[in-house]
Amino acid sequence: MRILIVEDNQDFRRFLKIRLEEHCFAVDTAATGDLGLARAEENQYDLVLLDYDLPVLNGYEVCLKLRENARQMPIIMISGTSDVRHKVEGFNLGIDDYLVKPFFFEELLARINALIRRPGIQNATQFSFEDLSLDTAKQTVRRGGVPIYLTRKEFTLLEHLMRNSGNVVPRGDILDHVWNSDLSVFSNAIETHIMNLRKKIDTPKKRKLIHSIPGRGYKIDIRK
Repeated sequence: MRILIVEDNQDFRRFLKIRLEEHCFAVDTAATGDLGLARAEENQYDLVLLDYDLPVLNGYEVCLKLRENARQMPIIMISGTSDVRHKVEGFNLGIDDYLVKPFFFEELLARINALIRRPGIQNATQFSFEDLSLDTAKQTVRRGGVPIYLTRKEFTLLEHLMRNSGNVVPRGDILDHVWNSDLSVFSNAIETHIMNLRKKIDTPKKRKLIHSIPGRGYKIDIRK
């Protein structure tokens, strides 16, 4: 899952990025409203964490422009004010949730997970295919009941494939949802992580589940 943080406070922005990456999210950041708007329009994000008090464009202006351009990703507004009228204005413009600073990270994480599980966006935290299972809440992967250790990025990649099990997932779609904007489209990172997943999941005595579809992408299935 890929998140955009638009926050002008450098320390707070870095803190949020680190903590969210610890929970296997791919994270991009922006320090101004105009840069945040540009990134949100150029990339496919599963959620935007948007500060209100931003340089150039404030959070509400960014939200309004995104909704006018039919960008429907969930938006959590973070703000230093708890004024009800301010909150109502934000909801009327199209935000999905509103969180008042200061807040505990655990509350933010719970709100993010609630939004990405919302019907029409994502509706599960547990996935299984054949004897392979993945739990996003517990951050666990098992095959045949045996725990498998994955790195954060391997876990995120497997989660995205399992959310789309049976379907071909194009390379570009993986870039959009699993990696942040630092990864070059010419990088072989996807291929390397797929290879590592196969070593851990498609062991010699197990049925092969992770397939490469030449010229199209990858998928989890019992056959190509």
